[in-house]
Amino acid sequence: MDSSEQWRKRKRILRQSYSSHSQLYFFTVRSLVLCLSFLIFLCLLSYTISFNSSDFRPLLVVSRLSNSAKSIQDLHKLLLPLKVENWVLFPDDVLLLVTGGRNNGFLKKGIAELECVYYSKSVLENAIVDKQNVLSVDEYDEFRSIVRCPIPSVNYSTAVNLRWHGENEILREENGLWMSDKQTVHSWENVAYAAILDGENVVLFVKGLNLRPARKSDPGQFSCHFGLGNWETDGRYMLRTKAMVAAQEVVRCSLPRSIRDNPDKVSGIQVTIGVAPHVHARGHERVLLPSVAKIFDTKSEGKRKGEGKYELCACTMVWNQAFALREWIMYHAWLGVERWFIYDNNSDDGIDEVVRELDLEDYNVTRHVWPWIKTQEAGFSHCALRAKHECNWVSFMDVDEFFYLPYSTPRHQRFRELGYAGQNSLRTLVTNFSSSSNTIAEIRTSCHSFGPSGLNSPPAQGVTVGYTCRLQSPERHKSIIRPDALDTTLLNVVHHFHLRKGFRYLNLPESTAVLNHYKYQVWEVFRSKFYRRVATYVADWQQNQNEGSRDRAPGLGTEAIEPPDWRLKFCEVWDTGLRDFVLSNLADCSTGVLPWERSSSR
Repeated sequence: MDSSEQWRKRKRILRQSYSSHSQLYFFTVRSLVLCLSFLIFLCLLSYTISFNSSDFRPLLVVSRLSNSAKSIQDLHKLLLPLKVENWVLFPDDVLLLVTGGRNNGFLKKGIAELECVYYSKSVLENAIVDKQNVLSVDEYDEFRSIVRCPIPSVNYSTAVNLRWHGENEILREENGLWMSDKQTVHSWENVAYAAILDGENVVLFVKGLNLRPARKSDPGQFSCHFGLGNWETDGRYMLRTKAMVAAQEVVRCSLPRSIRDNPDKVSGIQVTIGVAPHVHARGHERVLLPSVAKIFDTKSEGKRKGEGKYELCACTMVWNQAFALREWIMYHAWLGVERWFIYDNNSDDGIDEVVRELDLEDYNVTRHVWPWIKTQEAGFSHCALRAKHECNWVSFMDVDEFFYLPYSTPRHQRFRELGYAGQNSLRTLVTNFSSSSNTIAEIRTSCHSFGPSGLNSPPAQGVTVGYTCRLQSPERHKSIIRPDALDTTLLNVVHHFHLRKGFRYLNLPESTAVLNHYKYQVWEVFRSKFYRRVATYVADWQQNQNEGSRDRAPGLGTEAIEPPDWRLKFCEVWDTGLRDFVLSNLADCSTGVLPWERSSSR
């Protein structure tokens, strides 16, 4: 064999050896990548899966992350970056609207991993000089979450930032958290705060217009301005339309044609209000209000499929009333309410968990985070629009208000023979109005205000059983309305709405239905109510205004000091009708236990 032939044979052997080594290397690298990917997937799966069983309740909350938890945190920072988009300065805290981090509720779970950081007004930009724990974290809409931070001291900037707990570096995009280029903190007294789609219109909710309560206003002084294209970078509003109607904190405008032609892209568009600076200003002379409002399209919510609308729904606004929610919902569900809209006005008492449990029990309850303080009228207008496509009738009431249907008139002879109004009787009542009249669009029910009834502590069986003494004369009324028949202003004074021309309201006689309002409960419950009013045009208890109004506790004054005779106040008539009804029809025959007592003791 000559030398050239030997060389060719050696080359073949080397190629085979190199090929086998290359294949081995390829499979080794591929296996390593697959293993690492599988491990990352297991980490994410174990971290994000939620357990709904009532028997499984995680108890451990750690302040410092272990090495493994730290790795998961770093991974989430890469996959779920957060961005502080807007700030709103409230009297008691700073609200940060944050994008990102919404997958599997990671941001809400990560409250212990975030902290608020503050910058001095007198030092170099981005020099962190203070830090405090985050007050709360919650999901807001389909685009953003809410993080609340304590008010900074007077020498610190109100443009509060966030960072991962225990880290010291300045926040940048590569750290998984960064701020908007427009670091303007909006005052709660002057800002457009919410927007919702209504057909080819947008309804905008605005603080700072200072329009007269319970009155329509001239819409000619307002216009709506829409941010499109590169709005996030240059902050310019490219399109505008004239306002159609305006009242209180609500302004309605038509959508620009280009947006109407692309209905699938309307959700999430930034919008604000333009205001004429004086009466004789020209059309183009408008001052734009600050805005954190993005258009919310109700089509993004889950709807009832194939069965038409619910006949009867209920809407309420709450603050730290988790303890009252279960009794209120279970009782009215028995009377026929099918769908619940709970507007949560900054509760911190675990109401989200109560709502979640009730929904799992098929009570069809949804919680809508509504962080805007003293905006009950606007919140109810917002709720009416959400319910419009789901419900024929909506009851607007508080969680301390309970319908009672005595059926004591001859027209209800069958129920008199039974001795009570049967299951679903409230829904049957409104259904009868739907079938008998096309013009009745609001059913008004008188309210009886109950007092502490001699009690010193909250009644164990619930308010419907425990409180049995009330004022003799009814106070005010509450309404069940048809949301499709409301005036386009959505004007309301909490207790009732304005209707479109051609529709009317009906006052129910007390012999047919009343609303038991457990307004003045035992002192420890009433005291928490004393510090917080949610209605826009109702004075807080502490304010020395309208002291003779029915919205105040007669003789209480402006300080949360328990009167010596509190447990005996507001007691003029002993009324056990609803108590007897509940014990006769809802309590377990063998044990006398009510359904909400069984649920709460699980």
